[in-house]
Amino acid sequence: MGVLGTFARHLDSIIGPGVMLLFPLYASIRAIESPSTLDDQQWLTYWVLYSFITLFELSLWKILAWIPIWPYLKLVLCMWLVLPVFNGAAYIYENFVRKYVKIGNFYIGSNYPDGQKKVLQMMSLDARKSVQRYIDRYGPDAFEKVIRAAEREAKKH
Repeated sequence: MGVLGTFARHLDSIIGPGVMLLFPLYASIRAIESPSTLDDQQWLTYWVLYSFITLFELSLWKILAWIPIWPYLKLVLCMWLVLPVFNGAAYIYENFVRKYVKIGNFYIGSNYPDGQKKVLQMMSLDARKSVQRYIDRYGPDAFEKVIRAAEREAKKH
């Protein structure tokens, strides 16, 4: 088992930093540079959850030292949080955090015209995500046409 056994015993040390730090760092930088805010949620949530995991680990290190599979559990959890196939951090945010945290004022980027900002502020987070995807795909002019058509339809009724 020599080399293979050593690799398996130190899998968390070999793969962990890349999965838990390097890839999220790279993806976070890409999210900051992208015009869309959709990817920001995944990576901000990941860093918050990773911080909680680290605090948990620092607080209970004496107990965790006695659990031989802890490093592997942490690696699997972080892989689930990080990998785009799963987007675990976004899943946790959508299904747990949003239910218990009331979002007061939120920031709508300055790259939207005032009329679009007003419409976006009236929408739920899910609706805003859909609109932002629509704007990213078809451009702000297409969204402006949708708003004007909706205003004309509202005036008829």
